Amino acid sequence: MAEPPSKKQNKDGDTKIVVLAYSGGLDTSCILLWLIEQGYEVVAFTADVGQDDDFEEIRKKAIKVGAKKYVVKDVRKAFVVDNIWPAVQANCLYEDRYQMGTALARPQIAKGLVECALAEGAQYISHGATGKGNDQVRLELSSYALHPTIEIIAPWKMPEFYNRFLGRNDLFEYAKAKNIELSITLKQPWSMDANLMHISYESGILEDPMVEAPDDMYLMTVDPKKAPEQSDRIEIEFSKGVPIKVKNLGDGTEKTDPLELYQYLNKIGGKHGVGRSDIVENRFIGMKSRGVYECPGGAILLVAHLDIENITMDKAVRRIKQGLSLRFSEQVYEGFWYSPECEFTRHCIDRSQDNVEGVVILEIYKGNVMVKARSSKSSLYNEELVSMVVKGDYEPVDALGFIKVNAVRLKEYRRIRGAEKGQGDASS
Repeated sequence: MAEPPSKKQNKDGDTKIVVLAYSGGLDTSCILLWLIEQGYEVVAFTADVGQDDDFEEIRKKAIKVGAKKYVVKDVRKAFVVDNIWPAVQANCLYEDRYQMGTALARPQIAKGLVECALAEGAQYISHGATGKGNDQVRLELSSYALHPTIEIIAPWKMPEFYNRFLGRNDLFEYAKAKNIELSITLKQPWSMDANLMHISYESGILEDPMVEAPDDMYLMTVDPKKAPEQSDRIEIEFSKGVPIKVKNLGDGTEKTDPLELYQYLNKIGGKHGVGRSDIVENRFIGMKSRGVYECPGGAILLVAHLDIENITMDKAVRRIKQGLSLRFSEQVYEGFWYSPECEFTRHCIDRSQDNVEGVVILEIYKGNVMVKARSSKSSLYNEELVSMVVKGDYEPVDALGFIKVNAVRLKEYRRIRGAEKGQGDASS
């Protein structure tokens, strides 16, 4: 008779290996040890999306807690090119305001987790996202899309975990009892998530929408009121809707590498207090939440891209593209990056950008991004046609028929609906 599988084996008798999305913080450090207690061998994985962490210290901590291996992967340039640039092309905003720095990073993190799981022969992926947030959906949907047979271990949705650890106080006590080193305190009044695109702040004191975010919370941007009195003028060049060069017109600094270009815009925007937002948004799972965000580079690119797009894109095409951009924003926010519908949407938006090229000159000053000029060899702007001085190839009398035809619908609506309401002809 065969012996039953041990605690460290699954039902097929294989060693249970799990890749854990690991940050080195309280939650994932406690989860790492808890997984080991459940009989798993844990590979701790970190995707470097520009969060500016000390990965060597994270490695030491992971190994000390008990991970069999620590893996860190630099995906910063891939994050810019594969995720941020499509969002720039789309003028991507969730609910008209949020540039989704967190949501855009999750596909890269999930891809890294899956690649690590395949390389390590792991059957499981685990994460520390809670059961109330969006990240659980984003990470898990992306993982399943990339690796359909992978299994997800989400402790914050497992009764044996969340009944044992009712909150961060319990995690602190567990960490102390197990000699897990902590670099944070229970008094931290908010939580944050950082990458090279943005920093998000939520929870704690920010859960009350009437509590103003404290001035000393922001890490990427200065207070606009304390920004320099001297503005920066920059020129951004686009090709197919993607920024390919930024030049500071004051000191001559130029950046063309995608990662360096975005980091430089972060520097300029942060220096002038650009890209702050404080919003209440609708989470995918059905509840409203309050988030405070810093996205300096993204805010600059949004203004610049909108401008170069408007001078190079046909009016009717742009209207269709705007609808696609709305759907794309929802798909990204809700975790469907690797879905067929999102791939289709991205393809259509990318196609719309074929002629979106040229340069935009901007002035950055005290929280403001101001367009000063633009130029494109693919411009649809006809200076002679639009001139109030030159008649050009346009007959003003044609506008009479144009207006009359468009007025037919309005007249009929007023005649019929006005009669129903007893209003009659407003001129009588």
